[in-house]
Amino acid sequence: MGGTAYITFMKKYIISFLSGALVLGLAIGPRVSPPASAAPILDDPISIVPQSAAQMKMSFAPVVKQTAPAVVNVYTERKVIRRERDPFFSFFGQGMARERIERSLGSGVIVRSNGVIVTNAHVVKGAQELKVILNDRREFAAKIIAEDKDSDLAVLQIDTKGERLPVLPIDDHNSLEVGDIVLAIGNPFGVGQTVTSGIVSALGRTQVSDLASFIQTDAAVNPGNSGGALVDMDGQLVGVNTAIFSRSGGSNGIGFAIPGELVRRAVDSALTDGKIIRPWIGARTEGVNAVMAEALGLDRPQGAIVEEVYPKGPADKAGLRRRDVIISVDGTDIFDDSGLRFKLATFARGHKAKVKVWRDGKYKTFNVKADTPKEIPARHKIALEGTNPFSGLSVVNMSPALAEELDFDPFVSGVVIRSLSRRSLSSRYGFRPGDIILSVMDTDITSTKQLQNLLDEYDDSRVWSLSLERNGRVTRTRIRF
Repeated sequence: MGGTAYITFMKKYIISFLSGALVLGLAIGPRVSPPASAAPILDDPISIVPQSAAQMKMSFAPVVKQTAPAVVNVYTERKVIRRERDPFFSFFGQGMARERIERSLGSGVIVRSNGVIVTNAHVVKGAQELKVILNDRREFAAKIIAEDKDSDLAVLQIDTKGERLPVLPIDDHNSLEVGDIVLAIGNPFGVGQTVTSGIVSALGRTQVSDLASFIQTDAAVNPGNSGGALVDMDGQLVGVNTAIFSRSGGSNGIGFAIPGELVRRAVDSALTDGKIIRPWIGARTEGVNAVMAEALGLDRPQGAIVEEVYPKGPADKAGLRRRDVIISVDGTDIFDDSGLRFKLATFARGHKAKVKVWRDGKYKTFNVKADTPKEIPARHKIALEGTNPFSGLSVVNMSPALAEELDFDPFVSGVVIRSLSRRSLSSRYGFRPGDIILSVMDTDITSTKQLQNLLDEYDDSRVWSLSLERNGRVTRTRIRF
């Protein structure tokens, strides 16, 4: 290659390199719409070379300085007692009880200036001592206001003695797009606060959890980042980092974050109700696959089909029925059952949602009130009595509200065992707390009162038939009393 040709080649190479740097630099600033007369960037094969040293030094530092003070470290401790075999005591079939302290670490985000912090539920699970360390190294004891393992969110409170702390504003507009640059801030491996950068790889990932619709990012997320902040270039909290996907347990470029809209709802619910409430519409649904879509007349798999409607629940009152396919909720497309549950979880109690459904080859829209599961029937807790195998069981009526509390199927009816007396007749027959009594003597059980009346009717019987549900499995058996 001749000298002139080489110089020409190097000029083109340098211009191309600097153009790429400028595009990256512009990308990290706040999103600004170009003037109407400006040509799209993609139409211009050669971008403008940076005109100043300042343009060449564009950095994430201003965003980090703005957001990092609101990200904290969360430390938990709990005592664990384990029995270990001892050569001396093993002769007697016993072991020695040894107590040890388990410690774990994670991250959190200050979302209220009076010391309200959001983190992951799995970070604080089982914690007996909870400590929060601020960005300036100050330490505070913390307490849990509310936690929800399904959404993997927990809300903490520290006593700031009236001091106002820096906070991260939660993204109000749900404006995040695939390709946006984001920063992950947390405490990976306990080494101290760390910032990593990446882009939004995908939105609406529902395969990771039954509830959340995750943000996927390639920003490095490692153990200890859980509960930390995912922020955009405007310094807003767009997500709370919660999980990584790798065989090694370290970052392989696939990290997940709980979207800001669910974080905001969880915080508001915790502060208002003292717990994280997830509304429902009273419909059991399932994602639509290709075979179902063809049978229903849809042009592609989409939505969640209604399999069952709870009597007098919100969906029933609004007019939804079996085989309706929920296509969208408040303009958000629904692609599966998890996506539907996530969308409902972002609503406040009483919110009236516009639900678009596919029914009999036509689209219809219904106004459905998102509400909390109700305690219908009332719990009516009683201790069963009489000369029967159930005597001594403490039982309550199953309801959607109790099912939510116990993490059961809200459509299950019957009576659930809450406890049993060790010295009672029932202790001989293998009953467990959480068992749902479905039928006795071939009679469906609908309430605790009806069950006690039935036991009185068959008092002193020698053979009892019953069916109960345990861990999702129904068992039918006969007891000789």
